[in-house]
Amino acid sequence: MGGLKAQYEALARYNRWMNERVYTLADAMGDDARRRDVGAYFGSIHRTLNHLLLADRAWMLRFTGDDDRYASRDPSGTVIEVRSLGQELYASFEALRRERARTDSDIEAWVASLTAERLDGTLRYSRAGKEYEHPLWWAVGHLFNHQTHHRAQVGTLMKQMGHDPGVTDLISLLRGDA
Repeated sequence: MGGLKAQYEALARYNRWMNERVYTLADAMGDDARRRDVGAYFGSIHRTLNHLLLADRAWMLRFTGDDDRYASRDPSGTVIEVRSLGQELYASFEALRRERARTDSDIEAWVASLTAERLDGTLRYSRAGKEYEHPLWWAVGHLFNHQTHHRAQVGTLMKQMGHDPGVTDLISLLRGDA
């Protein structure tokens, strides 16, 4: 098995695996530690995890056009208006974790539906009044790179707080070592 689609399927599995590990460790750290502003780009672990969910949903909306599926909702079901990439979608860690798992499942299912032709096709979207157009595979690659970038920040913060995230290497998952 090879090719770009296989790579993205592996990255979607890796994304879920790492998110499950990060969220399990973050849960054990407790709310005070997760919410402590430690000077990271988004301040805290909790806010960085919120950013990742927000960004993943923004990309999934661009990929699928499914406004209803990728809207974030409060406990009453009302759509949360997204005003910034640093916005806290979910103050409750339990809600954030549940929504993360749901979005990870969606990412895996969507990636599984991709074809080489779709990946080579054009993605068009607008952001902040600017129009973008490029191959879909660029954006899918960015989705996974962005996740890894911010999870690495979270892993560093966890380690600095005395909580070891353990092995985070993609190849460990692929080899079955993890």
